[in-house]
Amino acid sequence: MQLTQTLAEGLKRQYKVVLSAQDLASRFETEIEQIRGRVQLNGFRPGKVPTAHIKKLYGRSIMAEVVQNSVTDAQKKITEEAGTKLAAEPKVVFPEDEATINKVLAGEADLDFSVDVEVLPHISIKDHSHIEVTREVVTVPEKDIDEAIQRMANAVRTFTPRGEKEKAKDGDKVTIDFVGTMNGVAFDGGTAQGVDLVLGSGQFIPGFEEQLVGTKVGDEKTIKVSFPESYQVVDLAGKPAEFAVTVKGIQAPGDIAIDDELAQKMGVESLEKMREVVKGGLEGELFQVTRQKMKRALLDGLDALYTFDLPPTMVEQEFAAVWNQVLADMQRDGKTFEGDEKGEAETRTEYRKIAERRVRLGLVLAEIGEKAEVKVQDDEVTKALIERARQFPGQEKQFFEFYRKNPQALAEIRAPLFEEKVVDHILGSVKISEKSVTREELLGEGEAEDEATEAKAAKPKKAAKAKKAE
Repeated sequence: MQLTQTLAEGLKRQYKVVLSAQDLASRFETEIEQIRGRVQLNGFRPGKVPTAHIKKLYGRSIMAEVVQNSVTDAQKKITEEAGTKLAAEPKVVFPEDEATINKVLAGEADLDFSVDVEVLPHISIKDHSHIEVTREVVTVPEKDIDEAIQRMANAVRTFTPRGEKEKAKDGDKVTIDFVGTMNGVAFDGGTAQGVDLVLGSGQFIPGFEEQLVGTKVGDEKTIKVSFPESYQVVDLAGKPAEFAVTVKGIQAPGDIAIDDELAQKMGVESLEKMREVVKGGLEGELFQVTRQKMKRALLDGLDALYTFDLPPTMVEQEFAAVWNQVLADMQRDGKTFEGDEKGEAETRTEYRKIAERRVRLGLVLAEIGEKAEVKVQDDEVTKALIERARQFPGQEKQFFEFYRKNPQALAEIRAPLFEEKVVDHILGSVKISEKSVTREELLGEGEAEDEATEAKAAKPKKAAKAKKAE
C-alpha cells in the first residue's frame, strides 16, 4: 500500500492511496483459501471444492470484499499518520471509470483512490483559575413553603355538586363546554367539551374565569376577552375573542386542613416532615437554576479563552440541527422572515455563531475531560436511563431494549453526564464567589440557558383554547 499526503489545509487532509494489483491478488488468494475450507457445494466434499470453481462462482464478490477491507486498512493508516482523531467520517473517492474498476476487480490493475479527512484541532489546555463565577444562594422563605403545601392540598381537595339553583362562586369547580370565535369565525384550538375549571385558579386567560362567577348549571354565557400580547400562538396574541360557554356543572370545594393527616395522605409521617421535604424540593429547584447560571458563566469564560480552527463538517452538522429546529418552530408558530427586522440572512449568521460556539466548547470540554481522565460509570448511565424510562410508563421494556441495541443512542445518554462531570472538574479550579439573592432576583432574567438549549427557539406553545400563555 502506497500512501501519499496531497493536501494539508487547516484541518483538512487529503491522501492518495495506491493498492497494487499484486497486493490485492495476494489478499484475494488468502481470502479464497479461507473460504475454501468452509464452503459447501453440491457434488463436493466439505473443504474439497476446487479453487478455480470458487473463483468462478464468488471471485468478483470476494475481490470486492478484499477491496473494501483494504480501504478500511488505508483509513486506519491515515488516522495513525494524521496523529490525531478524525472530526468526521473519511470521504473516499474511487475512480469513476467503470472499465478501470472492472480491471481492479478482475485483479488486472492497481486501485488508485483518494481519501479526504478532517482532523480535530490540537487544543492546548489553558489556565482557568482567573475565570470568575458567582454562585447565587437563595434561602427559601416560609411563605413559599406555605404556598407549595397549599397547592398540594388543593390538588387533593374534594368537590361536591352545588344545588340546581346555586350560583358559581370563586373557588368552585365548573364544568364547561365552549366555542371560541374571532369576528364570528371559530379558530383552531378554541373549542372543547367537558372542561373542568376552578374559578380563581388563573388557569385560563385573564378575564375569563371572573365572568363565570354567578352563573348556574345550564346557563349559556358569551365571554369577551383578549389574548395576552405575549400569548404563544402568534395568530391569537393581543387579539379580542368571544367564547360561547355552556355551564354543565358546578361543584363547591370541600374544607381541607393543613395538618398531619394531610401529610400522611401525601405519604409523609407528619406536617413537620412534609415541610422539610417541600423545602428540600424547592431548594433543589433553585439550585438547578443557580447551577445553570454558573455553568453559563463558566462556558462564557471558556469561550473567551479558547480560539482555534473548527472542523467545517462538525460546524455544518451542528448548524443544520439548530437551523432545522428554528424553521420548525417558526412553522409551528406561523412565523416567516417577511417583515422581520433581522431577516433570514442575519438570523442565519447569528445561529451559525451559536453552532460554532457549541462545537468549540464541546471540543474544549472533551479535551479537558480526557486529560483529567473524567469517567462516567456504568451505574450512572443506568440511573439516567431509569430516570428517562419513567417518562414512558408501560413501555419500559421496549425502552431499555432500544438502548441495548443502539450504542449510539446510549452514547447520547452518556454525553451530558460526561459534560456535567467535566464542568464540575473545571469549577474546582476557577474563582467562585457567593452572593445571597432572593428567589425573584435569581429568576429575574428567566431560567438560565445552558449550551444544550441556547440555540433553540421558543418553547412549544400551549393549545390555544382559552388557556393563558405561561
